[in-house]
Amino acid sequence: MAHDHHDHDHAHGQEPPSDMALRVRALESLLVEKGLVDPAALDAIVDHYEHKVGPRNGARVVAKAWTDPAFKTRLMADATEAIADLGYMGRQGEHMVAVENTPDVHNLVVCTLCSCYPWPVLGLPPVWYKSSAYRSRAVIDPRGVLKDFGTELPEEVEVRVWDSTAEVRYLVIPERPAGTEHLDEAALAALVTRDGMIGTARL
Repeated sequence: MAHDHHDHDHAHGQEPPSDMALRVRALESLLVEKGLVDPAALDAIVDHYEHKVGPRNGARVVAKAWTDPAFKTRLMADATEAIADLGYMGRQGEHMVAVENTPDVHNLVVCTLCSCYPWPVLGLPPVWYKSSAYRSRAVIDPRGVLKDFGTELPEEVEVRVWDSTAEVRYLVIPERPAGTEHLDEAALAALVTRDGMIGTARL
C-alpha cells in the first residue's frame, strides 16, 4: 500500500517487516495486479480505521459520561443509542452495553469464542485480546490476568468478567481519576486508555 513505501528504512535501525507483513503485501500486490482490488479503496479502509474509529472514540464516550450525568444515565440504560448519538456506530457496534467500574467493582471484557470487539469505539482488537491464553484465563483467573497487566486489585473489590458475543459488545467505563474535577471533556478523554475500556488497566 502507498503508506508502506518506507520499509527500506529498516536498514537504519528500524525492524524489518515481519513474515506476515510480507505475505500480506505480496497478496495485496497480486490482487491489485489482477484488478481484483483497488489500491485507493484499501487506503480508504486503512484511513477509516486509523482516523475515524478507534480508542479515541471510546475515550470521548467515557469523558462525556464522567461530565454529563444525563448522558451517563442514558449510556447505562441503552449504550447503543447513547453512543450512536455521539456519531459512533457501525459494524461490530450494533449492540453495545456499558459497564461501570466503581470502588467496589472492576469489570473485565473478553470474548471466549473468538475476538468480538466494539470496533466503532475501540478500533481493531489488540493481538493479545485475540490470543487463546487471554480468552481462556480471563474467565478462569481474572485476577491473575489483571496482575499480568500490572493491575492488582484489593481482595474486597469484586471482579466481573463480561463475555462478548456476536450479538453484544461491552465497553468498560473506568473510574474517573481523582483530582480531575477541573478538566474539561477533551482533557479527560486524553486520560482514557484502550486497556482501561477493556478493563485490563485502571486509570
